Amino acid sequence: MTAAALVLLILALAMPPVALPRNTSSYIVTFDITQSMNVEDAMLDGAPVSRLVFARAAMREALGQLPCGSKIGWSAFTGQRSFLLLPPVEVCGNYDALLASLDRIDGHMRWTNYSRIAEGGVYSAVRVAQEIGDSTAVVFVTDGQEAPPLLPSDALKQDINPAHVKGWLIGVGGDQPAPIPRSDAHGNRIGYWQADEVVQVPQMHASAAHAASHEERSALQGHYLSAVAGQVGFGYRRLMDAESLRDAMLDTRLAHRETVPTDLRWCPAVLALLLLVWRFLPGTAVSLETMRFGTTPVARIFGPARRARAISSSPADSAHYAAAAAAAHNRDLVE
Repeated sequence: MTAAALVLLILALAMPPVALPRNTSSYIVTFDITQSMNVEDAMLDGAPVSRLVFARAAMREALGQLPCGSKIGWSAFTGQRSFLLLPPVEVCGNYDALLASLDRIDGHMRWTNYSRIAEGGVYSAVRVAQEIGDSTAVVFVTDGQEAPPLLPSDALKQDINPAHVKGWLIGVGGDQPAPIPRSDAHGNRIGYWQADEVVQVPQMHASAAHAASHEERSALQGHYLSAVAGQVGFGYRRLMDAESLRDAMLDTRLAHRETVPTDLRWCPAVLALLLLVWRFLPGTAVSLETMRFGTTPVARIFGPARRARAISSSPADSAHYAAAAAAAHNRDLVE
């Protein structure tokens, strides 16, 4: 049994990956890096953090839960363009590289301050995914803040996603409008945007529910993102934690079947461990000895001694023992 366990351990060390079919996904994950994503209305480990930091942390955790064979790439959005930073690569073989590059996606990459999410960011992200091919889908993480703001009468173009690329719009941010931090050309914070420094919705276009425009403040535009997602054929989900992002990325509707190398070395390793545990359990050891010799180890040790003593006993010895026992009995009676 020990020899069998040793063989299994050697097999576990030498066994190559086995090609097996499984559901995998390929994504371009686009992060909105405009200044509204610096609003600190998200919570991480009990402390307030910016929307972008929260999104990166959720992506970092979700990345480790994706199955091997999945492919992830990064892009950044600002202005009206999503710029490809890293094409999709396999997550298990490039895990460290993906984490290192993810940590460097921030406002220092921003090349302009305005924001056209639907007709700029989503449109170009779809084009990038289409060029990559291989059923690549899009995950677009944003707060939905258009700057300058769209007028209520503005209608989205109908050909944003003519190739029907699949994907998700992931909304991040709080429900209450908060001041937008202002950054300089180097990405350093220099205060907050003021009402007279940004483009506001003209009063004639403001709705009754929003009589005054306050574009210097930002909240998650969930209803707007949901409407955009419906028009372009995406799903919409609010980013609450890493699990919500992971579940979206594991959506079977966005997966495709692919043969990928799979590490199965754990199978012989587990079998070897079970054999060794069974071999060295105390009760199991006695049972094995019994099976081998047909009797217990104790019987084998003491059995021959008892048999020898029985053979060596003579009638004279028996008589001597009987006389001694009688004498002892008589002494007890006299006393």
